[in-house]
Amino acid sequence: MASVGLLYVGAVLFLNGLMLLDVVNARAAAVFNLFVGGLQVITPTYLIIAANGNPQAIALASGIYLFGFTYLYVGIGLLMGLDGTGVGYFSLFVAIAALGYSWASFRVFNDQPFGVIWLYWSFLWALFWVVLGLGQTRYTRYTGWVAAIEGWVTAAIPAFLTLTGNWREPTITAWALAIFGVVVFAALFPMTTRPTRPEMPAPRPEPGVPAGRA
Repeated sequence: MASVGLLYVGAVLFLNGLMLLDVVNARAAAVFNLFVGGLQVITPTYLIIAANGNPQAIALASGIYLFGFTYLYVGIGLLMGLDGTGVGYFSLFVAIAALGYSWASFRVFNDQPFGVIWLYWSFLWALFWVVLGLGQTRYTRYTGWVAAIEGWVTAAIPAFLTLTGNWREPTITAWALAIFGVVVFAALFPMTTRPTRPEMPAPRPEPGVPAGRA
């Protein structure tokens, strides 16, 4: 069931990336955020109930809420025209929490690919914090590209491979994901960000010439 939800996380990340790139209208994207946000709240609730107190199963399901609440928050905020700083600082919380889930994937669950994937998500939500929380809009296009790519690489493709029984070779997969992320996101950065240009000082009038008549 979690893999089904992950498939649609891929869809909403791709859509939100396109929204940040000004390809998709924000209000149109908001509706799909609500759909996926609702799914990502219902799914972990069911998994926790079905876990029968199994701490590892509960821990795995608990991380899904981070995404569900993000998408609900985004969807409602876009439809109501709310300020984005709330989503931005919640994204900072998610980025930090994702580091913990990455550690747990590596050390507790012995799941190296998702240890790397959680690092991907931590990076993306940190970008959401920079753009929405700190207002650094010059990174908007970069964040849009990262979100759109992560929608496929960290969610849609892994979900489809898991659902079809083809999610194999965890060590090779983890290394491939890590190398892909570092190379692609590093290459994208200079192509999608514009450095802030310092404002040029106003010309000073020459001695003896009134301002505005130089």
